[in-house]
Amino acid sequence: MPSLDLEQVRRALRTRPAARLAEELPRRAAVAMVLRQGSPDLEALFIRRAEWPGDLWSGHVAFPGGQAEPGESLLRTAVRETAEEVGLDLEGGAELLGGLDEIRAIGRGRAVGLSIQPWVFGLLRDPDSLRLSEEVASAHWLRVPDLLDPSRQAPYPYEFEGMQLELPSLRVDGLVIWGLTYQMLGSFAAAVAGASHLGHPGGRRAG
Repeated sequence: MPSLDLEQVRRALRTRPAARLAEELPRRAAVAMVLRQGSPDLEALFIRRAEWPGDLWSGHVAFPGGQAEPGESLLRTAVRETAEEVGLDLEGGAELLGGLDEIRAIGRGRAVGLSIQPWVFGLLRDPDSLRLSEEVASAHWLRVPDLLDPSRQAPYPYEFEGMQLELPSLRVDGLVIWGLTYQMLGSFAAAVAGASHLGHPGGRRAG
């Protein structure tokens, strides 16, 4: 599969403005898709959320992020939450490459009045280590070509109100990526498809 680098991602996101929801929802959140240059492929950082009773996304594979505080910009939210959850300083150690489409959050099959803005960052240097908060069970660097590989797609069985459904998902390195994060990856794939001819699954500093 063709390779993809940070410059291609930067150009692609600059030429494809991120879509915004038509209405403003009561609550807002932001996440960070953090990229680093591996050997030889780009890699993206994912977390597996800790198991918490009452958490709509307990145990899910996701990007670092969370809800915005009052008066806080969504870019600042992504930077703050990434520092809190995995110990990465995006403000001083990463370049903001652009934004992905804003999406409406769904929790356990229902709309929850929350919008999510994904931001894409490129690390300027590889971190020595990650410091995971109690909200994070584990962290994983996954190859971007694997995330955009159609052969990695598989149905994800999901029960909703007594119905057995099959939702789209990606299976990479033993992780299952589905739901909101799968949707964000679709936005990313659509943005970079023209630059890299990769498939579709379904520079300023940060501050």
